[in-house]
Amino acid sequence: MKYYLIIFLLIVLFPSSIFSQTKSIFNGKDLTGWTIHGTEKWYVEKGELVCESGPDKQYGYLSTNAAYENFILTVNFKLEANGNSGVFIRSGIEGTKISGWQVEVAPPGLHTGGIYESYGRGWLIQPKPEDEVYLKGNEWNFMKIKVKNDEVTTWLNGKKMVYLKDQKIGDGKGFIALQIHDGGGIKVRWRNIKVTQLK
Repeated sequence: MKYYLIIFLLIVLFPSSIFSQTKSIFNGKDLTGWTIHGTEKWYVEKGELVCESGPDKQYGYLSTNAAYENFILTVNFKLEANGNSGVFIRSGIEGTKISGWQVEVAPPGLHTGGIYESYGRGWLIQPKPEDEVYLKGNEWNFMKIKVKNDEVTTWLNGKKMVYLKDQKIGDGKGFIALQIHDGGGIKVRWRNIKVTQLK
């Protein structure tokens, strides 16, 4: 009887921890579960996912095959060369024209952790200037993104960067994607890409 009472109390008091499960969406070996869009380079090296500019020097994307609506995503990234990139949420794509919202990953001073709407309203919110210092240049960084209904919150290396409440994002649906910016000379490494789905 006590056993069932404990289980009941756990479900009532901590429902999200009981039913939410964190899973890795990058297996460290290959691109299973992902789709490449464009001609830029996406490959696995030493257990890390690498995106690198190709000869066309255009935009490129790597999207999850699955759609994610409400979730927490955590990822480590390291900027090499020019690291202009990003993490897209609730997105769709035609060719290499993406529709959705990007959490910026960029060189120092270029608003990593901010939220940008591609082919739409542009910048929706940027980190405070004094918070730009939390990016660790060409070292490994830790990013956390929480998407819940019409709210998005981002953290960089433990620092809360932005919070946004937006109805258009709330109505959005689609995949998670990583971006490589156009212009050439870009290289970014990713690892430990994990998602916890929320209700």
